[in-house]
Amino acid sequence: MSSRTLTVTFDAHDPTRLAQFWAGLLGREVVEDSGGALLPGDDTQVSLRFAPSRAHQVESARRLHLHLTSASADDQEHTVAAALRLGGGHLDVGQRPEEGHIVLADPEGNAFCVIEPGNNFLAGCGLLGEVACDGTREVGLFWSEALGWPLVWDQNEETAIQSPHGGTKVAWGGPPVTPKEGRNRQRFHLAAAGGDQQAEVDRLIALGATRLEVGADGAVVLADPDGNEFSVNRN
Repeated sequence: MSSRTLTVTFDAHDPTRLAQFWAGLLGREVVEDSGGALLPGDDTQVSLRFAPSRAHQVESARRLHLHLTSASADDQEHTVAAALRLGGGHLDVGQRPEEGHIVLADPEGNAFCVIEPGNNFLAGCGLLGEVACDGTREVGLFWSEALGWPLVWDQNEETAIQSPHGGTKVAWGGPPVTPKEGRNRQRFHLAAAGGDQQAEVDRLIALGATRLEVGADGAVVLADPDGNEFSVNRN
C-alpha cells in the first residue's frame, strides 16, 4: 500500500497573518494561493494550510492541536519566546505546574504545546512532532489505511500513525470524544494519488468514509468514521 502526504487545514480569519506566525515558528516559507496560505511540508513533516473563514469560532470545533519538540531546556525556552514574539500567548487548559510541556495559543486561539526535552514518544519526529487529535481507535485505524501510514501506537483505545518515512506522528486520544458541534475548524486534506479524484474518493468510502458534498473549489468533502470533515482534491 502506497503512502499519501497529509495537509492539516486551519480555518482562519486572517490566513496570511496566521501562516506567517507558523512559518516563523517552524522555519518554513509561506505559499499563498486561491485557497489561502500554505506551509509546505515534506515526506516527514506534514503540511499546514490556513483557509479563509468568517465562521464564528466554537471551542468544540477544535479537534486537534500541534506538538512541537525540544532538543533541550534552552531550546524549549527559545521556541516559547519565539512564539510570544510572533504574536502567540500562554494558554491555561488546566495543566499542572509539574508538567514539563508548555501550552500556548497562536494569534487566532489555536492551542499547541511545546514539549519538554527527553520525550521518548516524539524522539526523531522533527520540530512538528505530532498532530494530537480528539478521536476513537476506529478513526485511527481508518486514517492508517487511508494514508498508508503504519500504526506506531495502539493501546488503551489510543492510536498513533506515522509516515513510512518517519517524522510527524498523528495521534488520537481515544474516548470519551467531545461531542461534535458544527463544522470542524481544523481538518485533513488529501491530494488524489495520480490526480484521479473519483478513484480516491471511492477508495476512501470503501474504507469507511461518508460523502458529504463537493466544495466550490471542486474538492470532495468526506467525513471519517468519527464524523470529522476532510477533503480530497485533484492535486
